[in-house]
Amino acid sequence: MNNLLHRLRLRGTGWKTGLGLALTAVMLFPVYWMLNVSFTRDQDMRKSPPDLFPVHGTLDGYRAVFDQQLPYLGTSLVVGLGTVALTVALAAPAGYALAKLRPRGGGVLSFLFLVAQMIPGIIMAMGFYAIYLQLGLLQSVPGLIVADSTLAVPFAVLIFTAFMSGIPGELLQAAQMDGAGPWRTFRSVVLPMSRNSVVTVSLFAFLWSWSDFIFANTLVNGGAHEPITLGIYHYIGNNNQEWNAIMATAVVASLPATVILVLAQRYVAAGVTAGAVKD
Repeated sequence: MNNLLHRLRLRGTGWKTGLGLALTAVMLFPVYWMLNVSFTRDQDMRKSPPDLFPVHGTLDGYRAVFDQQLPYLGTSLVVGLGTVALTVALAAPAGYALAKLRPRGGGVLSFLFLVAQMIPGIIMAMGFYAIYLQLGLLQSVPGLIVADSTLAVPFAVLIFTAFMSGIPGELLQAAQMDGAGPWRTFRSVVLPMSRNSVVTVSLFAFLWSWSDFIFANTLVNGGAHEPITLGIYHYIGNNNQEWNAIMATAVVASLPATVILVLAQRYVAAGVTAGAVKD
């Protein structure tokens, strides 16, 4: 009887595992096809049926990427890191204030941060365009960094607030007894303990800025420094037959975000779930 139950449990686990693998394969197939096409020769693009593997592989697409797309990649890297720095600098103190200092109207402010995430990006882009036109910030990297940060800051404040609410008040009281003010307590006690949330916020801020197209197309299109999303957009428009180069550009553009996500996933899991359970 016990053996029969054990076999039934194994069968139940087996079909669930198989279903999970099948669904994963379906979701990852576009990524595989992107890799496959990036190595496929131009003359093999229209084969019917197409090759499931790059039988006569070529690196021409990747050569085109490094010849033409590196400036766009460099701009995206600068914008991404700048967005991360600005987001953390603004959101971490705000989250600390809402979590521990309890300012008047803090609940309303948290609700407004939640509502801000529901505003369509194109509406914000139009607002930024009107402001930047007056300030002379159109087609500038700093302007794009500020715009991208508006997507990340509301989410970041909510993450920091949830995480910092779980920091024991006794630690803050001990710091105050030692003569530390609110800013010194935040900098020396709260921020080092919030490493998981800092990594989580940094990752999402970088990914949002790296993949942004609406702000980039509205605010910096035609300028000297354009991000990789515009680089791919222009490349498709100018070379819509060179699909190996287009897909190679997409692969190279995906690598930084993929590497960062793999390295930071442990901290992200802890940062996102912070504050979900109270002791």
